[in-house]
Amino acid sequence: MEAESEPYVRLATMRQLHQAVADLNTARSLADTLQSVADGVVAGLGYELGCVNLVRPDGDLVIAAFAGNAAAEALITGRVGSRASWERRLSMGEAWDDLRFIPHTEGWVLLDDDVPQWHTEGPEPRFEDEWHPLDRLYAPMYASGSSRDLLGVISVDRPRNGRRPGAWGREALQMYASQAAIAISNARLRANMQRALVRLEREQQALRASEESFRQAFEYAPSGMAIAEMGGDQHGRLLRTNDALCRLLGRPASVLRRYSFADLVHPEDIGTLLRTSAEGGRAELRLGRRDGTYLWVSLRNSVVADATDGPRFLLTHVEDIEERKRHELNLAHRASHDALTGLPNSAELKARLSARICERPHAPAATAIEALDAAYGDVESSLAHGYQADGYEGEAVPGGGPFDHHVHTEAPDPEHDDGTKGLAVLFCDLDGFKSINDRFGHHTGDAVLIEVARRLSTCVRDGDTVARLGGDEFVVLADGLGAADAADLAVRLRNAIIPPIRVDGRAVRVGASFGIGWAECGMTVEEVLRSADQRMYVEKRSRSKVHRRAG
Repeated sequence: MEAESEPYVRLATMRQLHQAVADLNTARSLADTLQSVADGVVAGLGYELGCVNLVRPDGDLVIAAFAGNAAAEALITGRVGSRASWERRLSMGEAWDDLRFIPHTEGWVLLDDDVPQWHTEGPEPRFEDEWHPLDRLYAPMYASGSSRDLLGVISVDRPRNGRRPGAWGREALQMYASQAAIAISNARLRANMQRALVRLEREQQALRASEESFRQAFEYAPSGMAIAEMGGDQHGRLLRTNDALCRLLGRPASVLRRYSFADLVHPEDIGTLLRTSAEGGRAELRLGRRDGTYLWVSLRNSVVADATDGPRFLLTHVEDIEERKRHELNLAHRASHDALTGLPNSAELKARLSARICERPHAPAATAIEALDAAYGDVESSLAHGYQADGYEGEAVPGGGPFDHHVHTEAPDPEHDDGTKGLAVLFCDLDGFKSINDRFGHHTGDAVLIEVARRLSTCVRDGDTVARLGGDEFVVLADGLGAADAADLAVRLRNAIIPPIRVDGRAVRVGASFGIGWAECGMTVEEVLRSADQRMYVEKRSRSKVHRRAG
């Protein structure tokens, strides 16, 4: 099972990786993009050294960018290694999917080849997975498409934690290399397009040649391209699209010319599109396809004008980022959910609970006299009690304005059912689970936890939350319940858990103890969970041992 802190580490790593990928798309030139790739290895992936080796037109690889050590950067940047030597390196060592790791026990044969090298000094490893100063890790960058031509190689050294990267670190490096390849390809494409635009502007006598060059770059670009009108009644209407964009959206060019991007964008993303500036604007949003589905794309806009400052057009580069968005959503889900059961984890539970409560305790309801005072002008008195004449509470939650009203969460009185509904927090601890782990092993224990999670999830409403804190502890958040409702829910959940669970042909049983707490404004998340936990232990001790026995 994962350590409790691992989701936080993954979430921090995902944020750093997301920022590093975002920085790749803000570079203005190919040189800036290459340096951003190297800097992202150091800043976002946790390595002390990062190097970008770029394939030249003759096939050899040149060190185009370096990060992490100024002395090494001055010494080896611009030096070239032969393609044969690089192909030898990429066929040695261990294949970690697309990555290539060459341990120091094999890499000594490479000390004398013609690939520029820089090694840092360090002690000999003490553990099996500790990083050796002569270990090598390479992340090839391939062009998109079926050909998968090699664009370059990212080489990294000295992870900051001193250990060889695990599965999480390898996946992050491979994903980063994939995005770096896209950024380099796009930078080259943008450079080609900019050169074509300059020729259109400056070479009036060679207009036909320039137009043909632009047409080919536009039509045969691997990413979607579009030209749209600027200004006038037809502002934004698509005038021309390339085959890549037509394939991306599943619509022929003749149909696309009837639309603008505003007609195709997802309703939730229309604000993002409108906020995107025409010149140099960039946005990530969803565009509608012919089959009714939506595709995540990145839009990058450039303005095209003729030499006499005549009609201007908008040139839009449309890049398919569906896979990256899917990766981001998957990483976000893995960071906020339990890997075994798929339920929200402790961090996600606390985030959802924190969103419902504030620091200020809920004030009692206004009396009839206070309401009359507020209605007939005794504003000072009404404000002293925290109420406005309109019947709403006048004091805002911390950080808000005087009319930034917060719907307070309050707890029902378990002794007197006055109809108050609140947010119930049901803390569940399995009885007899440890004996199952001890007798039958962790495989059976994991299967029991998965089945208990499923049973709990089927017993609650769509808006409720079932989360796993860790071990055999679960928490259910159910809003809009009274005291009796929460007690009935606890009984239903316990009855759902009690029936035998079959694992590998064997029937095992677990019991469950529930403590019912209530989330209330003025309490911290920790206090809410601790209150429910304490009531669970009171309930566990109050029940006879025979009712809690399982196995």
